[in-house]
Amino acid sequence: MELSLSLEGDPSGSLQSNRSTPLHRQIYNQIRDRILSGQLEPKQRLPASRALAQSLQISRATVTLSYDQLLSEGYLETRPGAGTFVAAQLPETLLQVSAPTQPASPTPLPLNLSRYGQSIAQTSPWKTQPAAQYNFRYGHPALAQFPLRLWKKLVNQEMAASSHWMDYVTDPLGYEPLRVAIASYLTRSRAVNCQPSQIVITHGTQQAIQLVTQLFIDPGESIALENPGYLGAQRIFRSRGAKLQPVPVDDQGIRVEALTQLTPTPKLVYVTPSHQFPTGALLSLPRRLQLLDWAQQHNCLIIEDDYDGEYRYSSRPIPALQGLKANAPVLYVGTLAKVMFPGLHLGYVVVPTNLVQTFAQARWLSDRHCSLLDQAVLTRFITEGHLERHLRRMRLCYDSRRQALVTALKTSFGDTVEILGDSAGLHLVACLQLPLTDAEIIHRASQVGVYISSLQVHNLQPCQGAFILGYTEIDEAQIQTGIQRWATALQNPLQNP
Repeated sequence: MELSLSLEGDPSGSLQSNRSTPLHRQIYNQIRDRILSGQLEPKQRLPASRALAQSLQISRATVTLSYDQLLSEGYLETRPGAGTFVAAQLPETLLQVSAPTQPASPTPLPLNLSRYGQSIAQTSPWKTQPAAQYNFRYGHPALAQFPLRLWKKLVNQEMAASSHWMDYVTDPLGYEPLRVAIASYLTRSRAVNCQPSQIVITHGTQQAIQLVTQLFIDPGESIALENPGYLGAQRIFRSRGAKLQPVPVDDQGIRVEALTQLTPTPKLVYVTPSHQFPTGALLSLPRRLQLLDWAQQHNCLIIEDDYDGEYRYSSRPIPALQGLKANAPVLYVGTLAKVMFPGLHLGYVVVPTNLVQTFAQARWLSDRHCSLLDQAVLTRFITEGHLERHLRRMRLCYDSRRQALVTALKTSFGDTVEILGDSAGLHLVACLQLPLTDAEIIHRASQVGVYISSLQVHNLQPCQGAFILGYTEIDEAQIQTGIQRWATALQNPLQNP
């Protein structure tokens, strides 16, 4: 049935009762369009809702719904005893601003950066990893294997339960139920000795390391770290003006005896003992105890970055360094990006009891809190047992892909390859004995659709021939084909960079 909409003698526009769009929405749309086009001018009076309803032969309630929506959005206004009018100032004008005239050649602003700002400005930007058909990038979980339907269900349930997730987290340490869940999980799975009150929720490893560095390091003070070691941590330490003291790593992890030769004595020692990044070495128990003793004797704090300690394939997970001794001088840093998905942006740091309030204040000043909805959903994911079920499934998946990669490397490269760190984690290191530079090897791989990365970027001293290969995002068949292509490309003369 065709219905005409007529306002102040304007018969243009029509309403249709058989449309999927409700009548009140059609009326709203047409009145709004006429206001924005100028057909209805500011301060112009509109028909009373009863009169418009009678002219359209529809319910007055339908017209009232339309008017109420326009009033709530600021397109209409009412005057007691006078009626309904087009608003004198439309809401669109309150959301728009005229662009200022730009000078033909803008003058650069003077930059008076702090030492921190200058350090950041001089740091080379992170490079975006190129797309590749066979992508052996590291540090990314198999997102396709994550139980997304379950996660969505938990999100919807949490949102429906209440609106608390829309508010701030009042506790600067983070959502307390999540801290309780993480403390319980760390105690049984990583032998971490902690209470929920010692856990600070962060946006991930980077923020945790940043907080530690801000609280303990002044420009010129020393930090000891594994070499090779995690580039992200190196950049944070440098940005604070720290003096980096590289400590060599062997097949048993960081060489603790080398710490005794450092001058001056470092204030912090950064280590990845459960799966040394990037070599994959496991810090032996004697060295763990030796490191703890050395740190206590020299009043030095240890940053223990346990970034993928959940994944071991030939033995049980190694207990965390933090739990080996009472009152261990350790700041235990963990992340859920490698276990679940990076977009979750949640991690944690376990701090000694006498540092809790200091970290709480620093965390609050940093950015107040992480998403309360994410924290609440993650709490349920852990407490209902989904996290550990997911970990069990992913160990089997990653172990199969790891074995496929080891086999492919040995088949394609034979005696020219040495494989390191393949018993745990989400990546391994392939050391090649070839008369080619790292740049040449990487370029030749890219020519056949294979992405690999050099270990050199994580090394504070020159090294050649070592490559980090992740195996979590690529299945067994792709792994075999990708390694075969890479090996073939290294044998054939291709154009070098």
